[in-house]
Amino acid sequence: MQAPAAGGVSAPRGNGKTIRLPQGATLTDFAEKIGANPASLVAIMMHLGEMVTATQSVTEDTLKLLGVELDFDVQVVSPEDEDRALLESFDIEYGEDDGDEEHLQSRPPVVTVMGHVDHGKTRLLDAIRNANVVAGEAGGITQHIGAYQVETEVDGEERKITFIDTPGHEAFTAMRARGADTTDLVVLVVAADDGVKPQTTEAIDHATAAGVPIVVAVNKIDKEGADPQRVRAQLTEYGLVAEEFGGTTQFVDVSARENINIDGLLESIVLTADAELELTANPDMPAQGSAIEAHLDKGRGAVATVLVQRGTLRVGDSIVCGVAHGRVRAMLDENGNNVDEALPSRPVLVLGLAAVPGAGDNFLVVEDDRVARQIADKRTARKRNAELLKSRKSSSLEELFKDLEKGERDELLLILKGDVSGSVEALEDSLLKIDVGDEVSLRIIRRGVGAITQDDVNLSLASEGAVILGFNVRPERNAQELADREGVDIRYYSVIYQAIEEIEAALKGMLKPEFEEVQLGTAEIREIFKVPRIGNVGGSMVTSGLIQRNAKARLVRDGVVVSDNLTVSSLRRFKDDATEVREGFECGIGVGYNDIKLGDVIECFEMREKPRV
Repeated sequence: MQAPAAGGVSAPRGNGKTIRLPQGATLTDFAEKIGANPASLVAIMMHLGEMVTATQSVTEDTLKLLGVELDFDVQVVSPEDEDRALLESFDIEYGEDDGDEEHLQSRPPVVTVMGHVDHGKTRLLDAIRNANVVAGEAGGITQHIGAYQVETEVDGEERKITFIDTPGHEAFTAMRARGADTTDLVVLVVAADDGVKPQTTEAIDHATAAGVPIVVAVNKIDKEGADPQRVRAQLTEYGLVAEEFGGTTQFVDVSARENINIDGLLESIVLTADAELELTANPDMPAQGSAIEAHLDKGRGAVATVLVQRGTLRVGDSIVCGVAHGRVRAMLDENGNNVDEALPSRPVLVLGLAAVPGAGDNFLVVEDDRVARQIADKRTARKRNAELLKSRKSSSLEELFKDLEKGERDELLLILKGDVSGSVEALEDSLLKIDVGDEVSLRIIRRGVGAITQDDVNLSLASEGAVILGFNVRPERNAQELADREGVDIRYYSVIYQAIEEIEAALKGMLKPEFEEVQLGTAEIREIFKVPRIGNVGGSMVTSGLIQRNAKARLVRDGVVVSDNLTVSSLRRFKDDATEVREGFECGIGVGYNDIKLGDVIECFEMREKPRV
C-alpha cells in the first residue's frame, strides 16, 4: 500500500513490519527490502533534513529515522549477527558446539600471562620456554602477542600448557583484554619487591571479567627487599586470597632471573586447571579458533599465529579468517619447525593466506577455496562500507547550518598501518583516549597490517586529507609516488608513545587560538584640542604603563565605558609623532572619537594569544 510520507512523497507503509539491514546499508538496500523506488527514499530523507544519495552508506540512526517515517521497525544487524547469517547461508556452523560427548577429548589449558610493566613477565616466559624474547623488543616492552606450547611433568605424566603472551604496559589495555578473552587461566605476575601496581589491578579486572581462574606468580624473590607475604596481603583486597590464608588462589614464589621454582609454577597451573576447569574439545571436526597475531612477512606473505580451539587444523585445509582466506600451505610451531596438524589448544603459525587477518578474528575451515573466497569477499565488502561510512562527514542540513554559523568543527582523520595487528590495535586504543576538548575530534577511518598501499593514499585523498600513520612499516613505491604527488601526509613511527605525543600535539595545534586582553596603560585627558581633518585630540597625562600608536583603546568616563573598540590613530609629544609614550609624560592622543571630555580616561590594551596547557 502506497501512502504519502514526509513532504507528500509516495512510499510503501510498513504497518510496523520488521526489516533487518546490515551496518553501512544504503537507501538502495532499504528500497529493495520494502519494494520501493530508491529515488523516493532520497526525496523523503531530504524532507527529513538529511542529504543522502541512493548508493551512499548511511548510519544506523539514519536508517531508523527513515523506518519511523515509513512505519517500519528497522533492526540494524550487528557485525557478529551478520557474520552468523553469512555462515548459515553456506551451511556452516560456528560457535561453542563441539558435538556429542563421546567425541570430546581433554585438551591443554590456554594460559595468559599478565602483569605490570617491569615486573618480569616477559623474562618469566623467557625462562619457561628458554627463548630470549626481550632482546628484540623496543624499549623492553612486548609489542606483539605470541603463543607458545611447553611440556611439564605432573605426577609422572607429561602435560602440555599453551601460553599466550600479552603486553604489560597500560597503553596496550585493549590487547591485554583480548588475551583474557581467549584464555582458560591467567598467570598474574607481581614483583615481590614492588607489590601491586595499577596495571596489576587492570589485569585482575580483565581476568575477572573473562571469568577465568588466576594463579599468582610472585616474581623477583631473589632481589633485596623482596616481601612475598606483603604481595599476598595486598591481593586479598582484590579477592585473591592465598591457600595458606584459607583461600583458593595458588601463589607461587619464583625468580625468572635465577630460574627458581619454574617447575612449581607449571605444576600449579596444571593442578588449578584440573581442579577448576573441565577442558575438552572435539578433535574430529573441521578446525575453528582465533587469530592471535598476524603480520606481513617479506618472504612468506601473510602470516598468522592462530590458536585452534576445536577440531584439527591440517596442511592443505581451506580456511577463512576475518577478511582473509586461503589454503594452509604450511604450519610452523614456536620453534620454527614444520607441523602437519594442530590439535585443540595448539598455537601454530599459518602460511598461505591471501591477506592479513586482524588480531582476534575467528578462523574456520571450509569445504573448498571457492567458499572461503566468497565468505572473505562478503566480509571485505562489509568492511569497506564501514570504512566509507567512517570517512564521510555527517551531512544533515541542520549540522551544515551549524557549521556555517560557528565555523566548521575541526576533525583529524587517521589511517593506521602497522607491522602486526596487535600493535595497530594498541595504537588505535591509545590514540582514541587522547582528549583535548570538544573543539577538535579524532577519527580513525582505517587500520590495517602491512606496507602503506596506493589504496590507503586514495582513501586519504577521498576523505579530504586523512593523515597516514606507519608503525614499523613503509609505503610501497607507487604509493609513495602518489603521496608525494598529491601531498598526502605520511608519518612513520617505531615507538608507540612518540606517535601518541605527536598526534596529541597535532590535535592541540588544530584548536582555535584563545586570546586574552592585556592592558598596556592608561592616560587621563586634561585638555581638548580641535585639530583640522583629525577632530578632537585629548591632551593627556599617561598615568600608568604606556600608550602605543595603533594599539586598541577604549574611552572610560566616571568608571563607565563610553566607547569600545577604538584605536590610537595619532600619538604626539609636543609637535613630534611618537610610537609610544610612557607613564609620567604628557602627550596628545587621537582615538577617532570626538565626544571626549576633561577627566575621561583612555585605556590602551592589546589581545594576546593564550598558550594552551
